Amino acid sequence: MKNLFNKKNISNILFVIVVGLLLFPSTREWGMRQLAFTPSVEKIENAETINNYNWNLKGLNTESLNFNEFENKVIFVNFWATWCPPCRAEMPMIQKLYNDYKDKVAFVFITNENWNTVKPFFDKNGYDLPVYNSISSPPQKFTETNSIPASYLIDKNGAILISKVGAADWNSTKVRNSLNDLISK
Repeated sequence: MKNLFNKKNISNILFVIVVGLLLFPSTREWGMRQLAFTPSVEKIENAETINNYNWNLKGLNTESLNFNEFENKVIFVNFWATWCPPCRAEMPMIQKLYNDYKDKVAFVFITNENWNTVKPFFDKNGYDLPVYNSISSPPQKFTETNSIPASYLIDKNGAILISKVGAADWNSTKVRNSLNDLISK
C-alpha cells in the first residue's frame, strides 16, 4: 500500500473505466447524463421563428394530429430513437420535466420507429411521453440537422428559444424557469 496512486495504477483504473463505458450501455448513458449541460436559451430578439405549423403527426401512444393545433402554445419538440445512447441518456430528465409540465406545455416526441419498438423501451423505463411519427414534412427549422437527439423549445409566438442537438439536462432550474416565464406570458 505504499503508493496506491502511482502512474501504473491510475492507468489501469482509467482503462477499466473506459472499457466499462464502452461495454455497458447503461454505464455509458449514466456517464452522458452526468456530462449533460443545461441548454442555452436564446433572447427572443435573436430567436428564429416557425412560420409554418402545418405538419401531420401520427400518434403512436396518443391521438394523431396536425402540429398547427399547438400554435400559440409553448411547445417542446424532441427528435429521438430508442437505439440512440444520448437520447436514452436525456430521457429520464425529460420525463421528469414532462411529469410537471404536461398540462401547460405541448410535448411532441418524434421518432422514425414504430410502436412495437418504442413500447418495450417505454415499459421498461416507465416513460409515458406522447410519441409521434412524422407523416409530412416538419417545419423547415427542424430539418436543419439530421442528428439526434435534437430538441426545440418554442414560445407562444413561434420563436425557437432553445435549439439543442445532443443530450441536455432538460430538468434543470434554468429550463424550468424559462418554461414558467413562457407559460405566464
